[in-house]
Amino acid sequence: MSVFRAIYTSRPFGFDTGILRGILMDARRCNERDGVTGALICRADIYLQWLEGDEEPVRRTLDRISRDDRHLEVRLHVAEPAPERVFGEWAMLHDPATSWIWTQEQVTAGAAERATPEEITGFFLKLRDEARVANDG
Repeated sequence: MSVFRAIYTSRPFGFDTGILRGILMDARRCNERDGVTGALICRADIYLQWLEGDEEPVRRTLDRISRDDRHLEVRLHVAEPAPERVFGEWAMLHDPATSWIWTQEQVTAGAAERATPEEITGFFLKLRDEARVANDG
């Protein structure tokens, strides 16, 4: 059975620890309820999120995020069937300060808008691999 995956970027509005905690709490609660798994890479200047599961719940999640005033300029980069889940172990894996994605200057200059789906997918595969190593260690 294939799953549907979607990856988007957005710009945080009012980013701080409390808002981030709220986003993660909401995401994990809703994702567990809806059978959606994924990962969130976040900094004060950008959110990147990978969502996967049955297509309808993933699309509903995207709709909910696009209406959430904590996210500005939501841009969908990937929306496609996939052979299996990449983040099946996590309702929402979280990386709070990824330094190996674009710099703040690159984000300001439009790196997210110019990114290829392969580039963005690569960020998440690296995150998954690092999380697995950390869990095994």
